Amino acid sequence: MATKIKLGARPKSFVRVVTFPMLEGGTGSIECTFRYRTRSEFGVFIDKLMEAAGANAQSEGEKFSMAELMEKTAGQNAEYILDVLESWSLDEDLNKSNAQQLADELPAAAAAIMETYRTACLEGRAKN
Repeated sequence: MATKIKLGARPKSFVRVVTFPMLEGGTGSIECTFRYRTRSEFGVFIDKLMEAAGANAQSEGEKFSMAELMEKTAGQNAEYILDVLESWSLDEDLNKSNAQQLADELPAAAAAIMETYRTACLEGRAKN
């Protein structure tokens, strides 16, 4: 039976089990409770992220550092994760330090969380 649709009855959050490849093989998974955003709200959210990233752009003539790039990216990924999640099923608390550690140690997990959220907000579906 199809679910009855009622416009304007937006959920506060939604749950997805996010799966990702582990470095040593196999598949890891984290149950995530995501904050709900409409497509329009997601667009505003991404615009703010892009603006913040542009404000910290490398100055012309500044020497490129892969280590600095990885540190900055892990920090931005952690901020993204904190902005989209209400909770996760890890034994560790959902906080900036743990989100940054996840992005650093398991980059596939961070990428999968971000892609799952993007897919849900823009396409309105669970990714298979």
